[in-house]
Amino acid sequence: MGFFSKAKEALTGQGQQPGMVHVQGAGPIDPAIMGGPSTRSVAENDPIWEPINGVSLQDYANWAKEAQARGVNDEAGLITIASESGVSAGDAKAALDGWVARMGQSMAVGQQFRKFLGY
Repeated sequence: MGFFSKAKEALTGQGQQPGMVHVQGAGPIDPAIMGGPSTRSVAENDPIWEPINGVSLQDYANWAKEAQARGVNDEAGLITIASESGVSAGDAKAALDGWVARMGQSMAVGQQFRKFLGY
């Protein structure tokens, strides 16, 4: 099985426990013990997936895709795109900061974000 096949399998959860989001390439040592993001699997109903100020991870990924399409590469531009969806600047900023922080807590969040981006 090639690299891309393995990555696709990891991102789609094929061969994995249902109801869990697993981390591709997780090794035997969890980097969280050294202050890094955790490689532990995360249940789909874990609070880490809850929207932040009404903004889901999928919403954030949608804004990021739109930003890529428009050549937007700064936070102000991303907040402008969020406002086009009816999200206030304050809620968008809190959501962006919050999702980045959650990605720093768990690699599963970052991998799910990339899945939503289509990677």
